[in-house]
Amino acid sequence: MTDVRKRHTVAIVGAGAAGTLTAVQLCETAHRRRTPLDLVLIDPAPEAGRGTAYATRDPRHRLNVPAGNMSAYPDDPGHFVRWLCRHGEPAVTGADFATRYRFGAYLADTLGQAVVRAHGTVAVRRLRTLAESCTGTPDGRVELHLADGGPLAADNAVLATGPAGASAGWAPPALRTSPRFVASPWAPEALDPVRDSPEDVLLVGTGLTAVDLALTLDRSGRTVHALSRSGLLPQPHALGPAGAMPAPDGLDDTSLGRLRRAVYRHVSRSVRTHGDWRPGLDSLRPHTARLWRSLTPEEREEFLAREGALWNTHRHRMAPATAEHVSRARTARRLHVHTGTVVRATETRTGSLAVELSNGQVLHAGWVVDCTGPGRRPDTPLWRALFAAGLAVPGPLGMGVATHDGQLADARGRVAGPLFTLGAPRRGELWETTAIPEIRVQAAELAQRLLPPPACRRGSRRPADGQGLPLSTHAEAAAAYRSGLDRVLKVRSGAEDAFARAVALDPGFALGHAALALLGHECAAAVDVPRALADAQRSARERADDRERSFVDVITRRVTADDGDEALVRHLRAHRGDALALAAAVPTIAFSGVSDLQDDDARRLLDLTSPAYDGHWFHTSLLAFLRQEQGRLHEAGELAHRALAAEPASGHAVHALAHVHYESGAHEAGRDWLDGWVSGRGRGAVHRAHFSWHIALHELALDDPDAVRRRWFAQLAPGRVVSGVRALVDSGSLLWRARVSDSWRGDFPVAGVLEAVERDVLERPQTAFTALHAAVALTAAGDLAALRRLRDHAAGADGVQREVVAPLCEAFAALVEERFQEAARGLDALLPVLRRVGGSAAQREVVEETLLYALVSDGRCEAARRLLDARLDRTHAPRDRRLRAGLAP
Repeated sequence: MTDVRKRHTVAIVGAGAAGTLTAVQLCETAHRRRTPLDLVLIDPAPEAGRGTAYATRDPRHRLNVPAGNMSAYPDDPGHFVRWLCRHGEPAVTGADFATRYRFGAYLADTLGQAVVRAHGTVAVRRLRTLAESCTGTPDGRVELHLADGGPLAADNAVLATGPAGASAGWAPPALRTSPRFVASPWAPEALDPVRDSPEDVLLVGTGLTAVDLALTLDRSGRTVHALSRSGLLPQPHALGPAGAMPAPDGLDDTSLGRLRRAVYRHVSRSVRTHGDWRPGLDSLRPHTARLWRSLTPEEREEFLAREGALWNTHRHRMAPATAEHVSRARTARRLHVHTGTVVRATETRTGSLAVELSNGQVLHAGWVVDCTGPGRRPDTPLWRALFAAGLAVPGPLGMGVATHDGQLADARGRVAGPLFTLGAPRRGELWETTAIPEIRVQAAELAQRLLPPPACRRGSRRPADGQGLPLSTHAEAAAAYRSGLDRVLKVRSGAEDAFARAVALDPGFALGHAALALLGHECAAAVDVPRALADAQRSARERADDRERSFVDVITRRVTADDGDEALVRHLRAHRGDALALAAAVPTIAFSGVSDLQDDDARRLLDLTSPAYDGHWFHTSLLAFLRQEQGRLHEAGELAHRALAAEPASGHAVHALAHVHYESGAHEAGRDWLDGWVSGRGRGAVHRAHFSWHIALHELALDDPDAVRRRWFAQLAPGRVVSGVRALVDSGSLLWRARVSDSWRGDFPVAGVLEAVERDVLERPQTAFTALHAAVALTAAGDLAALRRLRDHAAGADGVQREVVAPLCEAFAALVEERFQEAARGLDALLPVLRRVGGSAAQREVVEETLLYALVSDGRCEAARRLLDARLDRTHAPRDRRLRAGLAP
């Protein structure tokens, strides 16, 4: 039986960034756990996601954090960048600074998508009103009293009210009551009279708020004055990445004096190492909350008095474009920065204000704008009611409110009912808590706490996959997963749809998400790979067994780290019957396989897993492919036929047999047999173009260029027939092989290959195997600039790309530039290690054929003859005989 899930109600007061991020996490967690949830967002603002920070439409107001650090999800850091790429900014990178209004649109859209995905599990209401007070109920719930008169009962309430408003306590009474004083500059229409006026303006405060308003109010003929006690403007972000540093030693010492010295030494080391203080300061970010908590109240006060302004101006920085605008305004003397405080303000006969500063200076300004930043503690009607009732008390140093890990605490330090908060109200407790990277983590933690754990299935066995391994899901999702797995093992189309159906039926099914991530990463399926990985990891933490968690970890490592191959082999040693993992490990046709898997390694891996399959056609198919890679062609053919007798649709067995025909020189028989299979049982093959590529290889070897051309246009032409990575691996490589062997006549349609592939796949491929074929296609197109960008990407990617693909790009670039001797030398040196990129010998043979072309072009006919003789010793091919006969003595 399955536990009956009680419907839960959570109210979120505030629909700005903190409230939106919390709502997103609650929607997705409830959907993943299949927990019925009523979610109520209470905020009078017209649109969720904006709040005060992201409602500004001024395009000069940019985020002060790079886009790569502004994802709504702590476990999917690239989410915001990918959203920007899909919404009109395809060239954006993680180092760019988006506009604040754009980020507000992203938050609203992310929430909308989460609500849509959770439909049926989560019911969302949006109340455009204010919550004015709150009381507990006898059953331990909470009741919010709304400005429109209606009560709202909830199991939990999250007070996501954002930073407190400025109190203007610094302003003399005459200034606070003046119509020329703007106390809340972000309020709608508050700045309209200031914009329309030609008079000078005084901004009290020199932080990020003042910088934004200085940009907005900057105009010819006006002087903008900015005043603060420190007179310090925020520092700019670096124009480019300056490197990374680990946190310094000595951070566990709780003495402020010793901690101060350790940090200053660390920042000095950063300047010496990187020529920049920023990497040193940024390395402290993960430790800031812990360090703040370790200080005594007296030490915190001392830090704020001595280093508070210095910390804020260096920690909360301006975007480079913003800093440039500020610099131009200061150089043109339209912006003046002053050090001091306001002593008094008087109205002049012209209606403007004469403001006397603590340094004795008098400034004449038409307007004074409060840019001093947030107050020390929240001051809305709801918060005032909570303070009055003792349900909330000020936090450390009077900043924010006191909490136990986000749950409101009373004066005695006890939790004050089901009331939670995040972001700015936790400032006294955490110090750094107002930026998106901190708020999104708090939102995810709240979602985990507020919703009950995943439902447990009792009294029934878990469903299993096709090999009998248990699955942590229900029967319907398991059936969809088995269908997808069966299609992967047979190399049939529809696996992606089946896995997507499995996670739609059960959003908390970790293996379904991981399988989608694998298909997206290896096969260029239309999958948001980082998103699928994040979903897999979240689900595995909540509901998965050891085997499933291990598989999720394997796929994560294959996508994001250098040790994915080692992790995959370790997984198979522990879980020998995991067919999807075995398919990913052994390079045949579905996946690129383990890069450094030598023949003996592959044999041991198949021997190790053999008992779990007991002669199953899938395992036999993989064994057939291994045997042909070992040169044991007769045995490989027998194994392939045995597998096909058990499962005629086994694409792995067909693929093994195709290689047997090619490697043995049975080109006519191989062409005819495979052509018949492709037009028959192979119609549903997911990699049908690859089988057509094999047929075309036979036709190329038979020296039949007209047949190759017909085959290419009928079954391999990008756009009409082939798209994505297959256009590189099959269509592009065949074109190049035909060209370097003088077997292509007429126009050379390589441009169509490049157009069929996304630029990221061409220049920033995720696997070495894809990178090899991207290099081939770019060489065929003569695109030297893109080839060098691919080289630069490979130089910073995994070990195989660094050590094999990057030098391969150098050799191909030499070929494009007709430096044939250098190209031949580079290609020849790479042949012994080329198998590390994965794939089959027939696929990697494109490099050998390019070497042959380079040798002939360099006039080294004797070396070309030796290479052709070695090829003809391996297998008979009329085309190779023609090429050899055409070499000059």
